[in-house]
Amino acid sequence: MLDTISDLVGKVEKIARKPWVTQEMMSKMEERRKWKNVNNEEGRRKYRRLRNELKRATDRAKKEYLEKICNEIMEFQRTGRYDLMYMKTKELGWKENHGIQNVGIEDSQGNRIVDQRQVLKIWENYISELYDRPNRPETLEVEPEEEVDTDEKGPYILQSEVEKAIKEMRKGKATGDDDVPGDVLKLLGEGGLKTLTKLMNIIYESGEWLKDFTE
Repeated sequence: MLDTISDLVGKVEKIARKPWVTQEMMSKMEERRKWKNVNNEEGRRKYRRLRNELKRATDRAKKEYLEKICNEIMEFQRTGRYDLMYMKTKELGWKENHGIQNVGIEDSQGNRIVDQRQVLKIWENYISELYDRPNRPETLEVEPEEEVDTDEKGPYILQSEVEKAIKEMRKGKATGDDDVPGDVLKLLGEGGLKTLTKLMNIIYESGEWLKDFTE
């Protein structure tokens, strides 16, 4: 029956629920779903590969989308176009009952704020929350290196990259699952940075996480 309908009206493409999801991603999702039901080694390998390809692609696309929207919001803020700023922020999930209605804006306690400086502060706090909001990715099952296409492999992690990432961490940032405060990492000397970089490359190259990282 479905084949007959497809012949008569053509194949209807699914509509992505998220604005950063492309039709190519949707096709891979469908292919991944098919391989998920194949209960053999080849099926598990292809499912794992598609799953990880999709994870990488959607992470990149979502990051680019959010950066684009937030840059537009900041520009509207800079030029005082709060109406357009509000409309653009709604694209990021701002709820109607927390936004501008007729005049001003409601704060988190539901109080109407009309002073433009306070309104601006509320927007700034909200945008900051968008960046700081915890966003735990779904578990990524690491593929063996031989199963990954050469084009999908990234370069080895450089010590300068590790050092830069640590320097850019905010002071007093909440700890992650490892309970290691970011401020402690900032105290690492040359030897500590070399050891940490070596450890990260071992994990990257082998595809195996240390036991302490997974408990």
